[in-house]
Amino acid sequence: MIRHAQHSDVGALLAIENRSFGGDKLSRRSLNHLLKKGNATTLLDESDGTIRGYVLVLYNRGYSLARLYSLVVDRDFRGLGLGLSLLDAAEKDAIENECVIMRLEVRKDNEGAIGLYEKHGYRLFDTVPDYYEDHVEALRFEKNLVPHLKAEMVRAPFYRQTVDFTCGPAALMMAMKAIAPELEINRRLEMRIWRESTTIFMASGLGGCGPFGLALAAYKRGFDVEIYVNDTSALFIDSVRNEQKKEVIRLVQEDQLEEIGELPIRVHHRVVSVNEMFYRFSEGSIPIVLISSYRIYHEKTPHWVVVTGFDERYVYVHDSFVDFEDGKTEADSINMPVLKKDFERMSRYGKAGQKAVLILSARGQTDAG
Repeated sequence: MIRHAQHSDVGALLAIENRSFGGDKLSRRSLNHLLKKGNATTLLDESDGTIRGYVLVLYNRGYSLARLYSLVVDRDFRGLGLGLSLLDAAEKDAIENECVIMRLEVRKDNEGAIGLYEKHGYRLFDTVPDYYEDHVEALRFEKNLVPHLKAEMVRAPFYRQTVDFTCGPAALMMAMKAIAPELEINRRLEMRIWRESTTIFMASGLGGCGPFGLALAAYKRGFDVEIYVNDTSALFIDSVRNEQKKEVIRLVQEDQLEEIGELPIRVHHRVVSVNEMFYRFSEGSIPIVLISSYRIYHEKTPHWVVVTGFDERYVYVHDSFVDFEDGKTEADSINMPVLKKDFERMSRYGKAGQKAVLILSARGQTDAG
């Protein structure tokens, strides 16, 4: 019988971990956290009061992406098909949580697990050298849990932001690289774009990047760009209490808009719909969208993502922030599916519901005059 794990099962799960792994195993503290507070589901196989194996699935707030974090069958019960039944149960749970993709990492030398995943429809999409404690390479697999949904995707490389305040430059770099594969993206470019496009102040510390500065950075590097904002007032100002800092934000934005006024960069004061983004995407343009990170990370900060695909129900994005503290890996931030209704809700920031979208195109692809 497969059932949901309870806190009283921690001891049995920990015993299976210790019998199955020499390293890279879950601790009692981690199991306690995942069962009590983690955004996760733990399912176990039990027969006559004996727990024979379990599967642990992690979920991403706001994204319809599941990660199979651990699947273990106790050594005395292997060869009975329990791994397959646990995997089926994990996929069913992910679908019930409105997830469209399941991803996982497995040791390169774990031939049994690799065979199970491949037989069950998982495909290899990435490798990670020196991933485990003993330096063994990890293989990353994924499976489309709703195969009738055929996503239209763009080949956008993933770039992980290297500091907390550079999601905008990272998103812009990924979009530029998708359009111009010859472009070299690195940390130096990340910092340079941040210096060019920052609004100077946020709630505290270093400032984030607004749409006008990012648009100027893109145009100066040979791309056409259009800006969609629903508010003519200064962006991000609600997150700042100090009046002097607010005035600095206003001055920086005014200066950026004055420079934009002298260039063939269109500024549209309206909301751009998901359907319109898809139309521009199908023409070869790449949307970069401002979202509120509260729905994903429970932090009230503006955050930029780059759109990498669409299908009937989902928008797919690269999110340059990888929440390592929450057990995430880069695989959790690549082509992340978001239900369209959820994407509409998260694509705003602040009490005023400010919205901002950049549409990036190859120079001359669109008439931006």
